[in-house]
Amino acid sequence: MATVIADTACIDPRAQLADDVEVGPYCVIGPDVTIGRGTRLIAHVCIHGITTLGEDNTVYPFVSIGGEPQDVSFRGSPTRVEIGDGNVIREGVTIHRASEKEDGVTRIGSQNMLMVNVHVAHDCVVGDKVVITNNTILGGHTHVESIVTISGGVAIHPFVTIGAYSYIGGLSRIYLDVPRFMMVDGNPSKVRCLNLVGLKRNGLSPEAIAGLHEAHRLFYRAHMTAEHAEEILGSHGHLGPEVRSLLAFIKNQHLGKHGRARDRGRTR
Repeated sequence: MATVIADTACIDPRAQLADDVEVGPYCVIGPDVTIGRGTRLIAHVCIHGITTLGEDNTVYPFVSIGGEPQDVSFRGSPTRVEIGDGNVIREGVTIHRASEKEDGVTRIGSQNMLMVNVHVAHDCVVGDKVVITNNTILGGHTHVESIVTISGGVAIHPFVTIGAYSYIGGLSRIYLDVPRFMMVDGNPSKVRCLNLVGLKRNGLSPEAIAGLHEAHRLFYRAHMTAEHAEEILGSHGHLGPEVRSLLAFIKNQHLGKHGRARDRGRTR
């Protein structure tokens, strides 16, 4: 199919649009933008900077992608935004390009849903199959692993890591890393329980879930160190790959500052 472009769209002739792209009314696309096959920009979408969108994304009205980072130290270097395939980006979402402080890329993977008014700040990395609900803010340098659900109105501190298969309750203030497989909620946020519904929905085995239940009890009820808990989990036959993944996450978290593994004295 041919690319369809509304008469009122403004597209720089240097932009690269694949076949079967739809650009709706009043969209603005800059010169360094690349858009893959099957991606639809519904209307009033602004894409700036060095930005790549993959295939089969749907971008709703009043979305802004690739704007300069809200970082007072930014000096205008050619940083980027890279977005994968099959994402749904709803109304009013903002995704800023990176600062110069890491590798210069804000990345979003594939098959994600970003709901109304989500903000993805500079240098964020979002994995695959992530759902981020309305009015949630990802602070700069936030990393979100794959298969995560973040409820509405959540504020995430810079340099936080959100572990895979986790769930964050609405209106939470997240200033500590969110461990893999867990449900976190509140202000201040706390690990409440295992994300049991999410784990079952994503096909984790009963054995894996039993091991994670025991790990949760030892870490967050008995307040054991990772090393002590690892000994007990091993003696009970619960050191499967999921539990080892959780152990690695927690040990890495303790290497950072203030409960954030990636926050190791860097300048924002």
